[in-house]
Amino acid sequence: MATGTKEDLIVRVPSDLTKEWLSSKFNAAVSSFKTEKIGTGQVSHCHRVSLDYVDPKSAGPSSVILKVASDDSSSKESAQLLNLYQQEVKFYTEIFPHLHPGSLSPVYHAAYYEDDNTFCLLLGDATPAVVGNEIEGTTIEKARLAMRELGKLQASTINSTKMQELEWLNRPSPLDQQMFQAMFKEWVERYEKRVKPAHMVVCSSLVSTFDQFEAERKEKETVWGLVHGDYRLDNLLFGESGSDRELTIVDWQTLFWGPLMSDAAYFLGCALDPALRREHTDELLKIYHEALGSEIVTLETCRESLRRQAFFGVVMAIVSPIFVERTERGDDLFMTLIARHCQQVLDLDSLDMLPRPAALVPLSPALKDEGRHPPGKEHFWQESYYMDFADLSQGIGGYVRLGVDPARNRTWYTAVLAGPGRPSVAIVDFHAPLPDADMNIKASDFESKQKVNDPLKSYTVTVKGTARSYADPSMLLQKDWDTLGKPVPVTLDLTWVSDGTPYKYRITTRYEIPCLITGSISIGSETIKLDAVPGQRDHSWGARDWWSADWVWSALHLDEKTHIHGLDLRVPSGPRLSLGYVQNAPKEQKITELSSNLCEEAFHDNGLTSTATWTIKSEGMEDIVANMEILGHGPLRLEADDGRVALFPRAWGKIKTEDGREGVAWAEWNKN
Repeated sequence: MATGTKEDLIVRVPSDLTKEWLSSKFNAAVSSFKTEKIGTGQVSHCHRVSLDYVDPKSAGPSSVILKVASDDSSSKESAQLLNLYQQEVKFYTEIFPHLHPGSLSPVYHAAYYEDDNTFCLLLGDATPAVVGNEIEGTTIEKARLAMRELGKLQASTINSTKMQELEWLNRPSPLDQQMFQAMFKEWVERYEKRVKPAHMVVCSSLVSTFDQFEAERKEKETVWGLVHGDYRLDNLLFGESGSDRELTIVDWQTLFWGPLMSDAAYFLGCALDPALRREHTDELLKIYHEALGSEIVTLETCRESLRRQAFFGVVMAIVSPIFVERTERGDDLFMTLIARHCQQVLDLDSLDMLPRPAALVPLSPALKDEGRHPPGKEHFWQESYYMDFADLSQGIGGYVRLGVDPARNRTWYTAVLAGPGRPSVAIVDFHAPLPDADMNIKASDFESKQKVNDPLKSYTVTVKGTARSYADPSMLLQKDWDTLGKPVPVTLDLTWVSDGTPYKYRITTRYEIPCLITGSISIGSETIKLDAVPGQRDHSWGARDWWSADWVWSALHLDEKTHIHGLDLRVPSGPRLSLGYVQNAPKEQKITELSSNLCEEAFHDNGLTSTATWTIKSEGMEDIVANMEILGHGPLRLEADDGRVALFPRAWGKIKTEDGREGVAWAEWNKN
């Protein structure tokens, strides 16, 4: 099996195929071939490649399946966000050789191309075979086969030390209670009228205690293994007369290391009519248990884990429809799945296993998180330090961002000053040198220093260099932005002192702190002193693909010391997700997580933000509606190595809420 070396032909679409390349994969000379698209996959496309050979006596397979990335940009972005392509290739290159091969197609080629997030799999053809039908359900005979083959497949993975050590297989799930609640809200708006009241109770009970349930589930499960993640009829090909296999399991893009019974519970919940499932659950569990052939796993362990893992199907039936294009058949499918999975939960009395709901407690970063972090292996790994301020009385706002990009031996450095009646002044260098151990940078046009004075409490930034002055800030969004503007000397010497409780994100490695900023700024011959003006700083580290999703980041600071931070995340083909906080400082020190933070905005023809309104919600709090009057622009244009462009029309301005409060804010729109 080839794994896609630099010397190998790169195949991204069927038209890239050649007779020579195919011949090398089968060690047989291919004389001709033809391709035919099969299936209706949205994230990936499959093509049957029919083959003829020069010498029929030494022929390879008569047909194979070519699987490649979707040509739809939204689907590709979703796949990249979830590492779907990379994971499936890694399954075939790193795990496949160690599994029982009985229900898997042979693999002739597997390659992932990180530069443009595409992939290529060349797999054995399961034809003649019939794909399962999720809505109709399956027969007890096919269910027996599916459970037996699943057990055989997972047997060698039970509590495998090697698989536990595979970082890509053990990535933490991005789904937490906050995100799940946002998805569930959209799901209810779509489907509430089609869901039985008893089943809605199952869903809402799980959502309300999801974080606690996940923690307990991981603690109580003693048997772990390889999990397909979507083991249902649509991903099972049942062989007919003449097929190489009785069953072929396909679509390994969602696999993970987890509780062994996850797939079995998922299959039992969705593949069978509830009456048929109730009649045969014990029989099917025994078939699965015998196929595992492990003394570690008892039949009673399987029964107990089945009750707990029954919720896995409920989660999938809520989350999955949010991320795919909505169709009539899709709605029918997901309503069938939610009904069957919820009924399985009720039949197994699994609701008794849910912990009592508890209020979400906002997380806080550790003191050590103020320092640098070891670089990850992800393609887009960065470590980012961001600081901003807004002085309404003097009409000046600004921000500094230092983004360490160790994989490319560079730093993204930005320092911007802007305000009404003045040009936007910017130092922008996407190829600055990496900072030294003391966070100092010396570039051709600027020098900068950053220092933690007191972890999570005080942070100082100094910058001195030559910026460019843009009378029209939209120039910074143009392709040739770095040739525009006039040179002007700039210095900053500012200290951010925390004015509230540091807030740690749940879904990624990042924290935010509301601050008061003091120090001085010089632009040419002008010097401006800042005295405890409001602002924000944050620190993040991890994979940051700026071109995979749109968002609105905001930090609002009201005059009566209310600080509001929010993220309005707009996932491709998915829901709008909200997170953030509202807190009062410094006396109350009370911080509450947001349940919704949605921004409605408009843009000028030149790409700059013209208006913005936030609707902010949190449990036990009256809704806040905040309007922003734009006073200054600090936009950026980000270009990926593969040519993708993200526009960041960043802006600061005056905030006025509908209940009469006023303040200032910085906001950032990421537009792909």
